[in-house]
Amino acid sequence: MSTLELSRDAPEVAFEVVNRVAIVTLDRPHALNALSHGMIAHLAERFAQCAADDSIAAVVLRGAGEKAFCAGGDVRKLYHAARNDPHHETPWLKFFIDEYRLDFTVHRFAKPVIALMDGIVMGGGMGLAQGAALRIATERTRMAMPETRIGLLPDVGATHFLRVLPRDLALYVGLTGARLSGADARRVGLADECVPSTWLRSFVERLEAIRWDDAQDTMTQLARVFVPSANIERHAPLDDMRAQIKRHFAVCATGGVERIVASLATDESDWARATLALLESHSPTMLEVTYHALLRGRQMSLADCFRMELGVVYRAIDDGDFVEGVRALIIDKDERPRFAPTTLAQVRAERVQHFLSSPWRREMHPLADL
Repeated sequence: MSTLELSRDAPEVAFEVVNRVAIVTLDRPHALNALSHGMIAHLAERFAQCAADDSIAAVVLRGAGEKAFCAGGDVRKLYHAARNDPHHETPWLKFFIDEYRLDFTVHRFAKPVIALMDGIVMGGGMGLAQGAALRIATERTRMAMPETRIGLLPDVGATHFLRVLPRDLALYVGLTGARLSGADARRVGLADECVPSTWLRSFVERLEAIRWDDAQDTMTQLARVFVPSANIERHAPLDDMRAQIKRHFAVCATGGVERIVASLATDESDWARATLALLESHSPTMLEVTYHALLRGRQMSLADCFRMELGVVYRAIDDGDFVEGVRALIIDKDERPRFAPTTLAQVRAERVQHFLSSPWRREMHPLADL
């Protein structure tokens, strides 16, 4: 049996139940399924509904269209909200609070969540997908956390979920915003399987054919739906650069991004030059903040990582590089952000600690109850 709903107040999230499995679709393909605040609120309602409904055994998260699972949050709207906030009332902060609560819900959801990471999976899309019990990538997957280029840090739980990568690789992915293929994602632990995208087109029919058997657990039965017996395992492009990543990003904990940059500068390969140019185009302050946040997150709980990230995001939007980064890269598209300061050498340790120190007392933190 199947029911389909597309609510009037949140028309960009579709909800369908097929044979006890809820299918939640991010339905904003013209914007690569980027998350608006309304979508986040509606997704939270749907997860609450699925948790309370004993007839629902699992949840599938997918994106509409042919291009993306989810390209992240609606950065344009956040930019305009921040620009039109002269009295520092921070109405934009509620977006992040609600987004992080939703992501935390996915991570801790009592029923299996399956994320179909077909196409672009970036920023907020990673926040949703990485909490899933079964993360399915395809040959079309393009995965990244590109926040440092617009003056933010990899958030939505990235300081926690990137810990599955070796430290040097986590720093490379988090600092550069490098795009990973589906095979890359599976290789490093950011996807559980990599399957042909064509296989996912008919998953609804396979769901309808499930005969729920109490002798088999839910995940075993769902795995047959989403993972073909002949799983693709193509060459992971990341393998070709793995030695160079380790050479330049496996620096001591006190080295900071300046040491990574200095190491890259000694390498005359095309890869090193491109990577160096990438880092030099990003916010120097947020590169240093991200470096320390990623290292801290490796020893922190998921809830504490979300609390740390929210504080950094608050600082970055309130008095950091976010507004200028979005202006240059997304609004005006001149690709000449005037970050302050302009170089890594000018980033003071006290400024980095300012971003990493919480704006709230622990008991007053907006996410204190996670």
